[in-house]
Amino acid sequence: MSLDPDIAARLKRGPDGLVPAIVQQYDSGEVLMLAWMDDEALHRTLTTGRATYWSRSRREYWVKGDTSGHVQHVKAVALDCDGDTVLLKVDQVGAACHTGDRTCFDADALLP
Repeated sequence: MSLDPDIAARLKRGPDGLVPAIVQQYDSGEVLMLAWMDDEALHRTLTTGRATYWSRSRREYWVKGDTSGHVQHVKAVALDCDGDTVLLKVDQVGAACHTGDRTCFDADALLP
């Protein structure tokens, strides 16, 4: 199976075939992280309910939480108005950031 053709037609991918995915805690609105998706990662996310991304450094798919236990249960998925960014609303279990922080935006605030 592959991504629904109607959804695929709406996506505006970068030259590498990827779109950014902003990940947000579904009930609080807290922004947790940014990751990358291609058509297959988005298809897997939509069909399994588990957030799946494309790792640009490892060049492979990864399901958030498979190795860390810090799972993202997908509650909603939306495209922005241009079709060039995906928004995932998730129920985050544990840390979202690979550093162990709750979010990837905890440690380096540029303005308070």
